[in-house]
Amino acid sequence: MGLFASTVPQAPAAAAPPVNYYAAAQGKHGAALKDALHDIISTNVTVFKYPKVWDILKDTDRDPAKPGNVICIYSRKSIPWSQHGPDDTDWNREHVWAKSHGNFGIDPGAGTDVHHLRPSKVPINRERSNLDFDESDGPAKTEPRSGIDRDSWEPREEVKGDIARMIFYMAVRYEGGDGGPDLEPDNRTIIRSTEPRHGRISTLLTWNDADPPDASEMRRNDAIFEHWQHNRNPFIDHPEWVDDIYG
Repeated sequence: MGLFASTVPQAPAAAAPPVNYYAAAQGKHGAALKDALHDIISTNVTVFKYPKVWDILKDTDRDPAKPGNVICIYSRKSIPWSQHGPDDTDWNREHVWAKSHGNFGIDPGAGTDVHHLRPSKVPINRERSNLDFDESDGPAKTEPRSGIDRDSWEPREEVKGDIARMIFYMAVRYEGGDGGPDLEPDNRTIIRSTEPRHGRISTLLTWNDADPPDASEMRRNDAIFEHWQHNRNPFIDHPEWVDDIYG
C-alpha cells in the first residue's frame, strides 16, 4: 500500500503525561516492564457501559475543524457525530482488537475500552470484520487506501502505527480477571479465530516504528485519561516500549 498524507487539520499539541505516572516502570525491561505497565494502566480506571461510548467518541475523535463531527479511523473522513447507527451512511463503533478475538463482545472492560474503540463508517467496519492486521493484497472495496485479503486487513499508511499501539495496549491492559480475557498478540493470521490473540505481531512492530504517534493520537490519549477512563496508552507516550516488550 502506498504512503498517503493525512488531510485532517491539526489542533494544538498534546500535553505530556502526568509527572511520575510511569515511575513504577522506570528501569524495567521486557516482561518486568509489561507487568509494571499493566499495573499502572489498570489502577483507578473508570469503566463504562457500551451505550456511553457514543458520547465518549464525540470527544476523543472530534474533528478539530468541525467540532460537531468525528474522524473515522480507516477512511479519515469527517462525519457528523449525530449520524451514528446501523445504516451504510452512518458510522459505528469499531473494535480495533476484534471483539470475537477472546469473545469479550461489548462487556464493560475490554468490550468498552475506548483506547481501542474508534468511529468507522458502517460498510468499512463490516468489510474489515474481525480480520487480523497484516500487509494485504488490497485494495479494500469500501476504502481503497486500505488493503484486504482472505485473512488480513491493512489500514492506510497514516494510521498503521495507531492500530499497532492499540493492539499492544490491549495486550498489556487485559491479562485475565480484570474486565477481559488474557489477550496477546502473536504472529499468525487466522480466519474467524475466537482465540484471545491478534496478529500479525511482526507487522505491527514494523508499523509502530514506521508511523510514530502524531499530535492527534496524543491528544486522544490525553482526552481518555483526563475526561473518561483515567488511564493512558503507554505506547503512545513511549512507543519505544513496544520493542522493549515485544521486539
